[in-house]
Amino acid sequence: MRHRFGSLPSVSLEIRTFGDPVLKSQAAPVADVDGRAVRLVEQMFDTLDHSDGGIALAAPQIGVQKQVIVWDLDGDRRAIFNPEIVESSGEWVYDEGCLSIPGLYVELVRPRNVLLRGVDLEGEIVEYEADELEARMYQHELDHLNGVLMFDRMGDEQRREALAEYRRLTSGADEAAPRPRRLRFR
Repeated sequence: MRHRFGSLPSVSLEIRTFGDPVLKSQAAPVADVDGRAVRLVEQMFDTLDHSDGGIALAAPQIGVQKQVIVWDLDGDRRAIFNPEIVESSGEWVYDEGCLSIPGLYVELVRPRNVLLRGVDLEGEIVEYEADELEARMYQHELDHLNGVLMFDRMGDEQRREALAEYRRLTSGADEAAPRPRRLRFR
């Protein structure tokens, strides 16, 4: 199978889930956008393509401690290395989910607008202005690069309830898949 970024065979990797220590670690910058970096992006897209409806993936979610994010928003597939948010503004409340915390969707407040800067697959510095869902996606994936999960963005009561719900969702792992629930906190 030929890929957009090369000719390696499809390799979908396991997405690490809550409790895996790799998700709580800081990712290292990518020094060079070389063949290894491109292969990592290919593996990440393969994994994202085989995920349960995910729109983005950070390298730590597949156990690779590198600052790499890939996304696919409406067929616009991109990758960025060493991303950083250089500006943010506004506020937006939205039900946020995570491939590493499957089935749980929690209302979180994040900035509505961001300016993301990083390095693309050609090694060029790029910037993306984004709002709402795209801005939230960048913020969420950058959290993964910094070892931050959704639970870390919650207040104490919201975290207790969300952890209890996640335990409920995952306690029947051998049974039929539990129905995801959205938790609202006001």
